[in-house]
Amino acid sequence: MATGVRDPSEISHWDEEVDVLVVGLGAAGAAATLEAAANGAETLVLERAGGGGGTSAMSGGVLYLGGGTALQKACGFEDSAEAMFDYLMASCGDGPDEAKTRLYCEGSVDHFDWVVEQGVPFEPVFYYGCSGEPPTTDGLVWSGSERAHPFADIARPAPRGHVPAMEHQAGPLLMQKLVEAVERSEARIALNHRCVSLVQEPDGNIVGVVAKSFDTERCIRARNGVVLTTGGFINDDALIDANQPRIRRCKFRVGAEGDDGSGIRLGMAAGAETIHMNAASISLPVTQPWGLKRGILVNAQGQRFINEDAYYGRLGEFALFHADGRAWLIVDEAIFEQPEYPRDVAAVAQTANELETELGLPTGSLDATLALYNHHAESGEDPVFHKAEEYVQPLTRGPFGAFDCTTETSLYAAFTLGGLRTDPDGRVLDPFGDPIPRLFAAGRASSGLAVGGYSSGLSLGDGTFFGRRAGRYAAKG
Repeated sequence: MATGVRDPSEISHWDEEVDVLVVGLGAAGAAATLEAAANGAETLVLERAGGGGGTSAMSGGVLYLGGGTALQKACGFEDSAEAMFDYLMASCGDGPDEAKTRLYCEGSVDHFDWVVEQGVPFEPVFYYGCSGEPPTTDGLVWSGSERAHPFADIARPAPRGHVPAMEHQAGPLLMQKLVEAVERSEARIALNHRCVSLVQEPDGNIVGVVAKSFDTERCIRARNGVVLTTGGFINDDALIDANQPRIRRCKFRVGAEGDDGSGIRLGMAAGAETIHMNAASISLPVTQPWGLKRGILVNAQGQRFINEDAYYGRLGEFALFHADGRAWLIVDEAIFEQPEYPRDVAAVAQTANELETELGLPTGSLDATLALYNHHAESGEDPVFHKAEEYVQPLTRGPFGAFDCTTETSLYAAFTLGGLRTDPDGRVLDPFGDPIPRLFAAGRASSGLAVGGYSSGLSLGDGTFFGRRAGRYAAKG
């Protein structure tokens, strides 16, 4: 485990000395390493596992990029940095970092080109009908709530999910190409090295790390800077309990073993501030296939609480944080189809009154909710939650069914969004907003663009984008 900081006076000798030391070889770490090396810094990246990849290699591989990338244009879509900025500022939770978001949107086109230059392939084909990674090698998908209320009225929608050319789950391909790019670069990789301490001078300067490789302790000096790209804290129960204990109820934690908060704790020990530690991405993929968006999602009071055509990350966040994980998707015979993800049918009944009894909802609640919804749906309208007209259809043909969307029996996929506070150049900040000299961070070890309201691809997108910036500025010393 991480043991905090060490004073240089405790270091009898340095086993190795480099310009930039990157801790963690996921997507953010690879980007930081490549950029530091490209800027002339002697760079070493430490990886605690036997190979690079981390959570990035376990992911769907989607990168949230836009503003008019070559892939968007090839698929026939127009987009602008301003529209992308407006959407992200509206959708990414309470108090997203405006400066970071602006930089990201304005640099998104060039960043996509950089990803391609690293050897990551994208097929110039748009796939319609799923949120996130497609079952094909198609390269562009919708991966957020751009077309849903209220965001469709705030910014012109455009698909921004850029997916490497691999079916179903492209994270392995993305990381294969990024690690290969690191191997081709002047940087070096040290596997099976776990960083256990930062070495910090009394004036606050970070000058290196103490790492363990199996049972051997190694002290590595970093002349210009240390970049923490160690992932989030979804596997750290103590940090979860202290910041967002409801995550504990989610059945699936999205994260490699290394997402244990160790890098965040290292930064904290060096005086860093953490922010948005209560923020998390909570996916509830109940509306795949999209025809199920015609159903209505109700809470334990039998009432709707969101427009069902929102991205399933937004559905999950609202279901867990606003409905306490007590939710059911109500469908009728006309729209029933099996979800693509495993989902139990909690109850089936001929009438709404019978269904609410089966579910244990308040008497008359579901009947009243359906009556109001159907009244307006007859005209293709949803004045309460403003679901798009294509998904508004009266639910009147029995039998009625309820897909179980409770945390007890349903799939809620969670990962953390909070972390070390950084500026747009990746410098780690203390509680006064001042940089801790020569300490940088990127990826889920830091608090990124999304502080709630996650859209698929933001982790890999901002992790690589700001990983590059951290590596570039660390190289300058």
